[in-house]
Amino acid sequence: MISVVIPVHDEERSVALLYDELAAAFAGDGRAWEAVFVDDGSTDGTFEALTRLHDTHDNVRVVRLRRNFGKAAALDAGFAEAAGDVVVTIDGDLQDDPAEIPKLLARLDEGYDLVSGWKTKRRDPLTRRIPSKIFNSVAGRVSGVRLHDMNCGLKAYRAEVVDGMQLYGELHRYIPVLAHYRGYRVTELPVNHRPREHGRSNYGVERYVRGFLDLLTVTFMGRYSHRPLHLFGGLGLLLSLLGSVILGYLTVVKLAGNAIGQRPLLLLGVLLVVVGIQLLSLGLLSELITSQHEERTGGADRAARLVDEVLR
Repeated sequence: MISVVIPVHDEERSVALLYDELAAAFAGDGRAWEAVFVDDGSTDGTFEALTRLHDTHDNVRVVRLRRNFGKAAALDAGFAEAAGDVVVTIDGDLQDDPAEIPKLLARLDEGYDLVSGWKTKRRDPLTRRIPSKIFNSVAGRVSGVRLHDMNCGLKAYRAEVVDGMQLYGELHRYIPVLAHYRGYRVTELPVNHRPREHGRSNYGVERYVRGFLDLLTVTFMGRYSHRPLHLFGGLGLLLSLLGSVILGYLTVVKLAGNAIGQRPLLLLGVLLVVVGIQLLSLGLLSELITSQHEERTGGADRAARLVDEVLR
C-alpha cells in the first residue's frame, strides 16, 4: 500500500481538490493507497474540510496537531500514522502535481530508496527562486548530497527510510541528507510545478538562516555522531601543532638572546595549544558518551538497521 502524507496549514480550499487529483493519479495503478492529512494548527476551516473528506472516503486519515508546530513536526506525525510500504509526501497547496507520483514510484522500482522531486521550472516569485538556488548549492556542497532541489515537497520513500527518523526544527529539508548518511540510495527526478492558486506561502526569508544552522547540525550528526573524536581531535591536533610550531620558533628566538615576553605571537601560540588540548579532551569525552550510548541502545540493533540484505 502507498501512504500519501500531506502536511497542511490554512489550506481549506485546497484539500478536497488535492484528494481528487490524488485519486486520479492512482486510478490506473492498481495498488491500495491512503491519504494521511496532517493539520498543522490551521486557523481557518481546514480541519472541517478534512473532516468531511474523512467522512466520505474510507482511505482518508486525518491528524490534527494542537497548534502550528511546523512542517517537520507535521511530517513526523504523518510518518507515524502512515501504514504503507511506500510513503509519498506532497504539499497541500496544489503546487506539486499529483500526476507526477507514478513516475516517482517507477523510479523507486528501479532500486532507489528515496526519490526527490526537482522543480526544474519553478512557478514561484524571483525573490524565492534565487535564495532557494543559493541555498541548495550550499547545502549540496556542505552535506555532500548534490540535489538540485533539496526542499521539494514531492518525494517518494520506502517506508524503512522514514521509520525511526526524528524530524524537528527545519530538518524536513534535509531528509535526503539524513537518508544518505544512513546508507539509503537517493536520487531525484524532474517534476512539474504549478503556480499557487489558493492561500499564501507560509515561509519567510528567515527560514534560510534557520535552515543553514540545521544543515550544520545534520552534517555533524551524519558524519561524526559515531566518531566525534575525528572532528574534535582533528581540529585539536591541528591547533596544537600550529601552536607548538609558533612556540618552537619563539624558543629559538629566545635562545638567540631576544626578548619574547611582550610579543603577541607568544599569547597566540599558548592559546592555540590550550584550545587544541581542550578540543582533544572534548573529543575523548564525546567518544566515551557515544560508547555508553551504543551499549545502552544495543549495537546489534544498530547493525541490523544498517544491513540491506543477507545471502545465506
